[in-house]
Formats: sequence, C-alpha cells, structure tokens
Amino acid sequence: MTAAPHRPATLEDVARVAGVSRSTASRVIAGTGFASPAAREQVAQAVDQLGYVPNPAARALVRGGGVRLVVTVLGTSAAVLDDPYVHRVVGSAARVCTPAGVGVALHWLRLGEPRGLDQLAADRSVCGVILVNTTEDLLEAVPRSLHGRIVSIGIGSATVPSFDVDNGAGSDAVLRHLYATGRRRIAMVTGPRWLPCAQRPVETYRRLMRQAGLPERILPGDFTAARGRVAADEALRRWPDVDAIYAISDDTALGVIAALRDAGVRVPGDVAVAGFDDIPLAGMTAPALTTASHPVGRIAVAAVTALLDGRPAARVTLFPSTLVARASA
Repeated sequence: MTAAPHRPATLEDVARVAGVSRSTASRVIAGTGFASPAAREQVAQAVDQLGYVPNPAARALVRGGGVRLVVTVLGTSAAVLDDPYVHRVVGSAARVCTPAGVGVALHWLRLGEPRGLDQLAADRSVCGVILVNTTEDLLEAVPRSLHGRIVSIGIGSATVPSFDVDNGAGSDAVLRHLYATGRRRIAMVTGPRWLPCAQRPVETYRRLMRQAGLPERILPGDFTAARGRVAADEALRRWPDVDAIYAISDDTALGVIAALRDAGVRVPGDVAVAGFDDIPLAGMTAPALTTASHPVGRIAVAAVTALLDGRPAARVTLFPSTLVARASA
C-alpha cells in the first residue's frame, strides 16, 4: 500500500488554524497592511505549526528568470557570513524558494566596494537579489538592470523596496520599561556606525533621554558579545553610577552580563541589562534576558515573496517589535 502524498499547507489552511480571514493571513505573511498584534501572533503560530511556505517562486521561473536567488551581505570581512542572523535570512529564503526549484546562494560584499553588484547583475542564473546590511552607497551602486529584481532587508530607496523590523519602536518599548522600573542612569551600546538601520535605536535613545532630562551615555558596538564585554567595562569605568545598560543586540547584551558578573556587579540588582532580537538563548540565560522581538524569519519570507512574485512592493515595510520582559531588567 502506498501512502497518500502529503498536501502542502495553503494560505486557507493558515487562516483556518489561526482563526482569521484569508485576507488577514495574507497581510500578516506579506507584511503589508494592518493586522492586530493578536492576529499577527496567531498567524505566525499557524505558519510554524503547518510548515506553510508561500510559493510565488514558480512565477519567476515561468517568466524565464534565473534559477538562483542571491542573499548579498555587506560587511567589513567575510566573517559576517557566520552571523546567525544571516543564517536565518538564508534559511527563510530557502523555505520559499526550494519548492519551486529556485536555489539560494550567499554572497559577501566588502564594505566600501559596492560595485560587486555588477557581477550579480550580469549573471543570467540570478533571478533576484536580497541585500542585507544595506547602506546608502550600496543602494546608489545598484545597477539599473537589477531594478525590479532586488529588495533590501534594512534601508531601501525609490527603486529598492525595503523590509525591516521597527527597531526604533522596539527600542522605545525597552527603554520605557527600564525607566518604569526606576532606572535613570541608562547607558546604550550601539550597532556599527556605518549601518544606517542601526541608527534608529540611537535616535530613539537620544530622544527619550532628552525628554526625561537624563544624560546620554553612548558606547560603540558591533553586535558581538566580545564588544559587549568591552562596553560594560568601559561603562563601569566612565560612569560608576550606571544602573542600566541597553544593547541593541542580544549577543552584545549577553557579553555585557558576562562582564558585569566578572566585575562582581549584580544583574539586575545593581545594573539592569536589556538587549534586542529575542534570540533563542535570551530566555535560557541566568538571568533570562529582557529584550525586544525581531521576527527575522517573517521579514525574510516577506522580502523573498515580494521579490519572486514580481509585483510592486511598498517602498518600506516595517514589522513590529514588542517588549519581552524577563529577569535581567
């Protein structure tokens, strides 16, 4: 006896399991239009439960496009390719592309050499490009022949639609939580200064500190735990009265906690610590890390779906970020 083949989940299945309309499920998955936070959560759970994969990639093949989608990551070195964030983008892209026979490749562009996109534009096997860690210089260097076949996870332009997390609002929620719990001497560890999307949380921090009449205490970061250790040591040296440190990366925040522990500083008793991303490890540390959500998978799926579907996308699509309060702050 031969078992019946498993039927792939459809959008209708997702809507039924989530208890929402088909149009609501579609808006949540594509990251366009309004949907309540509860509906977004229900749809996200249904997608995970059913293993739903949007399948617009077939249209790209029918149109005679290439057979590879290239995730192109800008960074100071090839080490950026080892970033778990990049791995999640690639994995999510593969979930969309694989059922239609479209491959996913990973490509590194060195910071300061954006003309590397010319090679991809000339490659007939490439049906589309997703930019990660996008800068203004990179957007200006996008060849005209890639227009309509390229999207960005990060900042975008008039010709390159962008998909990203609303890290400004997420940072706002974290910082207001720190303030509400009595913290008044809050330091911040940033992301790389060359990365435009990492500047939104900095702007939020400065605005909230100014509104509350609190001093700005900003330390440079690079999203790594190693830099978090250095930043924590610097914060203790420069501001012995610091009572909270917010890092816009969970990895950095975990490095901060490690350095504070080594210095005999109690978290959160002496210094509260919060991060951003809500990586799986965040809920398993001691103390568990307060952070803000970053739906990397949903962002990547929406970006790939818009790209391969071939329809015009909104210039900017921001996904909500919410506070995840735990023991560290």
